Amino acid sequence: MKLKTFLAAGLASSLLAAGAASAQEVKIGIAAEPYPPFASLDASGNWVGWEIEVADAICAAAELDCVLTPVAWDGIIPSLTGQQIDAIMASMSITDERMQTIDFSDPYYNTPAVIVADKSMEIEPTPESLAGKIVGIQASTTHQAYANAHFGDAAEIRVYQTQDEANQDLVAGRIDATQADSIAMADFVNSDAGACCEIKGAVANDEAILGKGVGAGVRKGDDALRESLNAGIAAILADGTHAEITSRYFTTSIYSE
Repeated sequence: MKLKTFLAAGLASSLLAAGAASAQEVKIGIAAEPYPPFASLDASGNWVGWEIEVADAICAAAELDCVLTPVAWDGIIPSLTGQQIDAIMASMSITDERMQTIDFSDPYYNTPAVIVADKSMEIEPTPESLAGKIVGIQASTTHQAYANAHFGDAAEIRVYQTQDEANQDLVAGRIDATQADSIAMADFVNSDAGACCEIKGAVANDEAILGKGVGAGVRKGDDALRESLNAGIAAILADGTHAEITSRYFTTSIYSE
């Protein structure tokens, strides 16, 4: 991700040097834990996935010099407020609770949360159906907050540091179900590892917890970066780049206004 720099002809070499010295990188925080198909490491150790490509396209359209910076998910907001990174692009939902601490760009995708369980289990995404069941949830996510609020009185909520760990325990039969993003779980159940399981349906919408879609998190008051990211998001939606990237990963759009 590199800033497109436009320099007027005839600048003195000293000004060129000064301009290069004053240029600043925008550190884009991504979760260090794999979250396919949005972000994961390939065999060469490079980050790949839908969100990686979209982040790259947004930065290019906004003419920002961006550098991917992996951060453990449970420390990603403190890393932003502590200025170790400049923005978060890690499938973070825009919620009122998070907006008390950080600001967000406009959404760049929006998908429902779903319950996944073994194909043999008669489970629906309701408190009544999950009563007495063990539901695995990734820590520090909107899914954890939702499960605690809606299923906590009926089901046992088991918390994992990564969704991959929850998926592994689901396959092993150590939990009965998991809740996560519909696209990420579609990728899982269509894989060899997740062939045992299926999506049982979307949970009832609770915008106060699940949020208003996924956006880029920025520090409070960093309006210049937020507006630059908004411009980049608008540009790739308008010129078809967002749709083109999406078509290579998914069969339907994952953006809705």
